[in-house]
Amino acid sequence: MQEGDAPMQLYLARHGEPTSEAEDPQRPLSARGRAEVRRVGAAAARLGLRPTEIRHSGKRRAAQTAEIFAEALGLGDAVVAASGLAPNDDVWPVAAALAAISQSVMLVGHLPFLSRLTSLLLVGDPERPLVQFPMGGIVCLEAEPPVTGASAIWNLVWALTPAMASSAIPEA
Repeated sequence: MQEGDAPMQLYLARHGEPTSEAEDPQRPLSARGRAEVRRVGAAAARLGLRPTEIRHSGKRRAAQTAEIFAEALGLGDAVVAASGLAPNDDVWPVAAALAAISQSVMLVGHLPFLSRLTSLLLVGDPERPLVQFPMGGIVCLEAEPPVTGASAIWNLVWALTPAMASSAIPEA
């Protein structure tokens, strides 16, 4: 990263509320889940989010959430399924891969994966719960440029929940 460049931001989003497995084994977003994700996406757009890519786990509810966010953020075809983002996947490989990324990206996934990744990036311990991820919510982390030979230092910048998107962020 060159001096003066914007820091890399990582947007971690939990999928919206899905239907029950009894209703549909693929667990797509429920009507409420779609509505909440649309509200959060609209609020995120008003905040100026511009990830270069939105990656999701490949599960239907995560893919639908990613697509709604992409539409709200005007990202069109920047949505891709990525391995390693499933609920119980190992967070270490994803954390290592983030070190090679210099542009902002959004990961849409599941618990406990998102919680574990956040804890690993912030305090180096994936087993130490730090951040609550409501369905449809987004957490923004920012990487400080590392000192030569060191790992990036991640900071929690903000969190946006469906409740906040509904009440606290005025429409443009």
